[in-house]
Amino acid sequence: MRLEIPVGERQIVLETGKLARQAGGSVMVSFGDTTLLSAATRSNSPRPGVDFLPLSVDIEERMSAAGKIPGGFIKREGRPSERAILTARLTDRPLRPLFPKGYRNDIQVVSTVFVADQTNPYDVVSMVGASAALALSDIPFDGPIGAVRVGRDPDGGLILNPSYMEISEGDLDLVVAGTKDAITMVEAGANEVSEDVMVEALLAAHEAIKVQAEAIEKWAAEHGKPKQEVAAPEENPLLSELRAQYYDRVKDGLINESRTERHQEINDLREAALEGKEDEEEISRIKDAFRTLEKEAFRDLYVNDRKRTDLRGLTEIRPVTAEVSVLPRVHGTGLFTRGETQVLSSLALADLGLAQRLDTLEPQTTKRYMHHYNFPPYSTGETGRIGSPRRREIGHGALAERALVPVLPDEETFPYALRIISDVLESNGSSSMASVCGSTLSLMDGGVPIKAPVAGVAMGLVKEGEDYVILTDIQGLEDHLGDMDFKVAGTRDGITALQMDMKITGVSAELLKEALGQAREARNEILDIMRETISEPRLETSDYAPRVEAIRIPTDKIGMIIGPGGKTINGMQDQFGVNISVEDDGTVYVSGLDGISVKNALGAIGAMTKDVEAGEIYTGKVVKTTNFGAFVELLPGKDGLIHISRLAPGRVESVEDVVTQGDTVKVRVLEIDKQKRISLEKLED
Repeated sequence: MRLEIPVGERQIVLETGKLARQAGGSVMVSFGDTTLLSAATRSNSPRPGVDFLPLSVDIEERMSAAGKIPGGFIKREGRPSERAILTARLTDRPLRPLFPKGYRNDIQVVSTVFVADQTNPYDVVSMVGASAALALSDIPFDGPIGAVRVGRDPDGGLILNPSYMEISEGDLDLVVAGTKDAITMVEAGANEVSEDVMVEALLAAHEAIKVQAEAIEKWAAEHGKPKQEVAAPEENPLLSELRAQYYDRVKDGLINESRTERHQEINDLREAALEGKEDEEEISRIKDAFRTLEKEAFRDLYVNDRKRTDLRGLTEIRPVTAEVSVLPRVHGTGLFTRGETQVLSSLALADLGLAQRLDTLEPQTTKRYMHHYNFPPYSTGETGRIGSPRRREIGHGALAERALVPVLPDEETFPYALRIISDVLESNGSSSMASVCGSTLSLMDGGVPIKAPVAGVAMGLVKEGEDYVILTDIQGLEDHLGDMDFKVAGTRDGITALQMDMKITGVSAELLKEALGQAREARNEILDIMRETISEPRLETSDYAPRVEAIRIPTDKIGMIIGPGGKTINGMQDQFGVNISVEDDGTVYVSGLDGISVKNALGAIGAMTKDVEAGEIYTGKVVKTTNFGAFVELLPGKDGLIHISRLAPGRVESVEDVVTQGDTVKVRVLEIDKQKRISLEKLED
């Protein structure tokens, strides 16, 4: 069975009934030649002892999809790439709010990339495939969703599902997912795009999403399986009694500026209700009831009383401080604190040879700027696992990285690889946006000539029916019990990154427009505070940073610089104590620990690639003597001959009477013949 859905001027194609027939629902989905198989399956019974939705989304990349074999020693796909992890998160986020409340069966969605055509990104294809597979399956699902990418051409026109090339040429890369009724997820990178342009793109995206969702819904009704019947969860029998006894005290306990004290107050009330209880089922019901009471009291406080738990105004940001040069010797550091959230960002600069090489299905093969985000358990006053980064840490790091890319200088202006590590030292909401601010501070402290400072803020929402409040700079509890986490990063002139997740079935573009306007005001306020700490990037990089400079040479001279088997370039690196890397376009990057060695190496490269001309004078080394003259190295790889008759005035009986191998002599170029042979005469020192 085949379904074709128009997306802009092209179409996305779904097929089912042929492959993976034992899965709960399976779809082969294609856009262009990019093709994935998406399968959705559930367990037969609920997972015991869990109080969350056990949904997992996995993206399986096959390197053969791009005609590649994995690099390195192991030639089989192993741990997922960063792109696969980010796509899994992108696919998961709009699906998660659409399952029945209290559903505890394991749900697994697996999308396998079989073809990556190097033209069309596979992430939105994965999202549509997952939606269709769930819709066809017997898994209860309040979907389907649609998903679309929106870009802009150089003239400002919107493009639906742009190619990699169109994304790189435009100033917007926006991915939107939603149901036919509302938007449920937003992810974007942008080059200082205005809020009005972003809203226009969101509206265009949702129109395309409606078409997808309605088409999949109709298709699934015709070809899908009957849905599993799920009974509505029973109301906790203790809830009414505990509500009457504890509701007002829980609501009062939520009002506290200190996260720790607020948690302790609620815990004390819970422990009081549990005192003397021994029956495990009763204890479980009391704990569950308190979770419900806390959520009810929170929503009452915000929607009806228009109060926040820390007594801030709805649009008020928490106290902000910013510091730079916090650590010695590090190339640049920024410490950003906002309320009980604190991030220390550290910058390391290196030559471009240390840029990250990417072994992925996408056309991009290197990455010059890297941002890595760490969230240790002590940041929330807890103990926990320390190890390789989780999906959340990878996602938050990628978001902050994306926010800074538009303001970074190009390689010719600043020929460095850059890595920032953002360590969350304390967390009570919006640590990813704090890492954007910390990263900006560290870049400016490190002398990176960024186009403009970037700041970020997280917006929240509490919505009951048609009544709602939009919150600026949400803390952890507002994220946990609220309905939206909308992160907005940008400069004073526009947006550079967005990420929105919903816990309800969606919101309108008009509501998002209001949130974007509120975020702009908060962002500008934070930028003002950051500018008080450091107003412009430092004029020089740190004394401890390597010196990197570039020179452009003719491409036909590249072989001369490298030499046979790398002999020439290795010799210069040893001679000057520098690292030299040569790009295919003739750009040569030289890095070293001090400016003098870099300057000397650049001088040698410039001289080597300069054509020798008749009449020029050089000082060179005698590299070989013969019975008819001496060969002198004018430049690395360029020798000339002093005939015996031109070694000295008068007759010379033997070349060795005047020069020997290893001598340094001053010579003038007399002639360069058609075979590029260079004739020299020796000059007096």
